[in-house]
Amino acid sequence: MVKVRPLPAGPVVIEATEPERSALAARFALGAVESLRAEVALEQKPRAIRATGRLVARIMQPCAISGEDFPVHIDEPVDLRFIEDNQRPPTEAEEIELEADDCDEIEFSGDMFDLGEAVAQTLGLAIDPYAEGPGADAARKAAGIVAEGEQDGPLAALLAGLKRE
Repeated sequence: MVKVRPLPAGPVVIEATEPERSALAARFALGAVESLRAEVALEQKPRAIRATGRLVARIMQPCAISGEDFPVHIDEPVDLRFIEDNQRPPTEAEEIELEADDCDEIEFSGDMFDLGEAVAQTLGLAIDPYAEGPGADAARKAAGIVAEGEQDGPLAALLAGLKRE
């Protein structure tokens, strides 16, 4: 949690403790979160607080094919705006156009905002749900799944002959 007034001078460093890393691993269905560190600069803007910096993490992620954990290094930019809930302009019930920056706004109320949760969500968004580990090809082969063009057998030979004609 970060106090709005006064904003911290210099970058805010967030390093997840062992219990926090375990909770994040469970939350995001990971084998482990081995490290997580974010360094974020906060800047007061009109009607918002801009948070920019970098998130670096090492995780053990299950392979989308084999289910076996493999190491992944995450290095993501952080670029968020914290908007006080009473500062958001009222919206009409009609059509709303969103700018690219609008998607990274996080509302808060009171005199504090949760930078740690924003970093956790940034980690969650950086995880590739379809990442394949080193054992993916072996798992495909064991399951009888072959890549296009790698088929063999009588049907594959017949199809190859038809393609040539």
